[in-house]
Amino acid sequence: MADKTNKTQAIKRNHVLAADAGIQTRLGAVIRACRHKLGVTQEELAWRADMHRTYLADIERGARNMTLRSVANVAKALEITIGHLFAHVTAPFGSAPRGGEEPAPEEVRNILLVEHHAAAATATARAFKRAGLANPLRIVRDGEAGLDYLFGTGRYAKRKPMRPQLIMLVLDLPRMPGSEFLRRVKADERTRDIPVVVLTVSHRRRH
Repeated sequence: MADKTNKTQAIKRNHVLAADAGIQTRLGAVIRACRHKLGVTQEELAWRADMHRTYLADIERGARNMTLRSVANVAKALEITIGHLFAHVTAPFGSAPRGGEEPAPEEVRNILLVEHHAAAATATARAFKRAGLANPLRIVRDGEAGLDYLFGTGRYAKRKPMRPQLIMLVLDLPRMPGSEFLRRVKADERTRDIPVVVLTVSHRRRH
């Protein structure tokens, strides 16, 4: 019975982007720049994205984490793809758009999702597809598989190592905790500069 309950909770859970302060601040800056380019107020964008204006204001000043659903809603309201949004958030430091500047095109690379719940991973992939994500989403089920993917070892030894544009990570992983996976990624000079967004769990349905 407990296993069934846990599975149900995993299926219903909403992922939250618990980014580090730098990525969170840049996400807000990109959203603000795109809003200025579109020529809409915070009130109008919040209405289009079906969220409270104060919630959007917190996002723009880098003081609020976002659910994947909120990211999709904001991207749609800004008339851009999630891939466009993430591409500029994860661009080299200092190149994120400011004020009313239009973001420049970015190379489209993979996004690596490290998530052990199949239903949650499928739901994330489906949400990204509906929102028009241009970046291919690669899913691995645990930290060891994630490291193999990044470094071209284990099951991925027959091809060259892959450098995704972004890593989305769940911390409660089997075999290797997400915190250990993150430590190894940041300790290796080949991968330490790849942005990592930690996914936490929220049962809130809307903002």
